[in-house]
Amino acid sequence: MTTVRDQVLALKERMSGDIVGQQEMIERLIIGILANGNILVEGLPGLAKTRAVKSLAGHLEADLSRIQFTPDLLPADVTGTEVYHAGDAGGEFRFDPGPVFANIVLADEINRAPAKVQAALLEAMEERQVTVAGTTHKLPELFMVMATQNPIEQEGTYPLPEAQMDRFLMHVLIGYPDEAAEEDIIRLVRGESAGATSNVSEPISQEVIFAARKEIDTVHSAQTIDRYLVDLVFATRFPERYSEALAGWIEVGASPRGGIALDRCARAHAWLAGKDFVSPDDVRAVAHNVLRHRLILSYEASADGVTSDQVVSEVVKQVAVP
Repeated sequence: MTTVRDQVLALKERMSGDIVGQQEMIERLIIGILANGNILVEGLPGLAKTRAVKSLAGHLEADLSRIQFTPDLLPADVTGTEVYHAGDAGGEFRFDPGPVFANIVLADEINRAPAKVQAALLEAMEERQVTVAGTTHKLPELFMVMATQNPIEQEGTYPLPEAQMDRFLMHVLIGYPDEAAEEDIIRLVRGESAGATSNVSEPISQEVIFAARKEIDTVHSAQTIDRYLVDLVFATRFPERYSEALAGWIEVGASPRGGIALDRCARAHAWLAGKDFVSPDDVRAVAHNVLRHRLILSYEASADGVTSDQVVSEVVKQVAVP
């Protein structure tokens, strides 16, 4: 009998057939949708960010919309607006939903849009609803935003404020594939250009994701694990308790959202591995993705070239494992 986990793993396998060399991004996307959160993906152009989210929506019974963020975008271009419709019996204003009313939303280059547009999307992400002309419109039950940023082009961009970055469940960094994966990518695209198609299967139902979430809610987290999560978060807030180096690097630590996100992602990671309990390894596996965007580093850290990942690695190293 096929279990819910088997179907989710099948979704992961199908996506792996579409995307080569980015296994961590695939897994993080699946963890994100299982944990009912939104993901910020940062990477250079051409690293399959758009392809990944299209693959997820294609193999899942889900609607996909793409918003290409530009400096002239307006909030209504994201959320939708009231439009006047004329008829024989007279005209009326009706709400025309924007692209945010989809199951999976690709917010491409989110840092290219001004603050009002970013705020409109981030409000929808947090509240799972949009209010236009005094009327509230609920977003779909299955809803996830994958926002992308390009790390090399900062001219003419509007960096996300730290408080808004905190709304993302995870911040995923992706890099170049290795040599073998690069060869596979060339062959894959060559085959697609020649008309080759992979085995087409029925999309996986949204109900599978909802059932998986219920199972993840039952994954056991011992009190020692809960304390470990708290210790990791508090190590970012009170780094002087652990080391002088950490104290000099961190200006502002993670908020309570950080601990909640660690718990949700660690339980999803454990469930994907076929476990009914969370281990310290599950927490450490997602720690960088969950914490790297929740830290504000000091001027001293920036001057020394210390990255958020290095700081998170030091935090994980300093905090005792239960």
